[in-house]
Amino acid sequence: MTTATQQISGGASGTSNATRWLQLVVGVVCMIATANIQYAWTLFVPEIQGTFGWARAEIQIAFTIFVLVQTWLAPIEGYFIDKLGPRLMVAFGAIFIGLAWVINSQATTLMGFYVGAALGGVGVGSIYATCINNALKWFPDRRGLAVGLTAGGYGAGSAATILPIAAMIKTSGFQETFLFFGILQGSLAFLAAWFLRSPAKGEVSASAKLVQASRDYTLKEALNTKLFWLMFFMFICVVTGGMMAVAQLGVIAQDLGVKEFEVDMYFFVMAALPLALMLDRIMNGISRPLFGWISDNIGREKTMVIAFTLEGFGIIALGYFGHNPWAFLILSGVVFLAWGEVYSLFSALAGDAFGTKHIGKIYGVLYTAKGIGALFVPVGNLMMEATGTWSTVLYTVACMDLTAAVLAVVALRPTLKKHVAYSADLLKKENAAAAANGGAPAHA
Repeated sequence: MTTATQQISGGASGTSNATRWLQLVVGVVCMIATANIQYAWTLFVPEIQGTFGWARAEIQIAFTIFVLVQTWLAPIEGYFIDKLGPRLMVAFGAIFIGLAWVINSQATTLMGFYVGAALGGVGVGSIYATCINNALKWFPDRRGLAVGLTAGGYGAGSAATILPIAAMIKTSGFQETFLFFGILQGSLAFLAAWFLRSPAKGEVSASAKLVQASRDYTLKEALNTKLFWLMFFMFICVVTGGMMAVAQLGVIAQDLGVKEFEVDMYFFVMAALPLALMLDRIMNGISRPLFGWISDNIGREKTMVIAFTLEGFGIIALGYFGHNPWAFLILSGVVFLAWGEVYSLFSALAGDAFGTKHIGKIYGVLYTAKGIGALFVPVGNLMMEATGTWSTVLYTVACMDLTAAVLAVVALRPTLKKHVAYSADLLKKENAAAAANGGAPAHA
């Protein structure tokens, strides 16, 4: 391939097409099995606080540790994905996610929960990075959709188990709930791991519809581009608001006075918080493949403008109208719908811009932006305590979302265009040099 745009059409043919969809399904199953470590955490925080009497901020440090470990180890995990393949990495991660919740079930000190969070971060990071990496490799023609469905499994994976977890916490206590679901989820991911594999050379092909730089960048080369650091900054801006909502939704609902509000849907009655969590997981899961598919058709930058603007105004509205239980339900859903897509858009864009040969390492470093965003979770508690309102926190992160939306238009779009053109020129020079030396093209 010697041009800046991959022009092979048709995706995959014959058995490989069926195989790659099977690989995608298995990856989604693995993601579903890991989701509750992050998304069900908010249900456990009030119970842990009520049992041990620790401050919220102290308990939420565990969540921060989890996200920091999950994200900051991603570059290392990317290295081992390339070296060991997806099966061993996911099996390894499955053992750790099960062990993490078993430790949480026995913990009686903050340090115990911190250790559980760290082990959970290793496990989830290994599975998440592997499945996203595999989706990027199997679907070069539909990267947005494929990584969206895969990340959607993580975003919506807890939707089916939020109610059972909440019910078990209420009837059996949070310790038994940690133990039961830890063993269940770890076992499911471990079994699914052995069905995964990477595509063989030539087994899949790219799309004629998308503009993709044809040159495979190394991690060092990617880090030397302006495009990478612009994406990194935008990722931080957008992911912070979502991380805040994920970790604090239960606490926010309690402080806004809507946590125990009974929502009468005629055919069932449910407390506002569990219903919001269930709906949010569904919206989060829909968001990733939806916006990924949209970006495959209209471009990553335009999709980012739409999603980031929606999230920014959704968060502002949540801070202003959140005291109304119905508004809380609707607006929290909007926030999650507009936030979840960051994990499909940025990973797909990374594959488009830097190729997939070293995407495990490159996206691993890019993904550490989530770890930086996690640092703001306990800061959010401190800001709320200092100002007496969640509005200050929500308005701050909304400004970050809207900043990213503006950058997608004024900075990302022209920078990406220049990057693709530069990649084409660089590839031509490398191929010419290789031909002069009697060797094979630098990138084929």
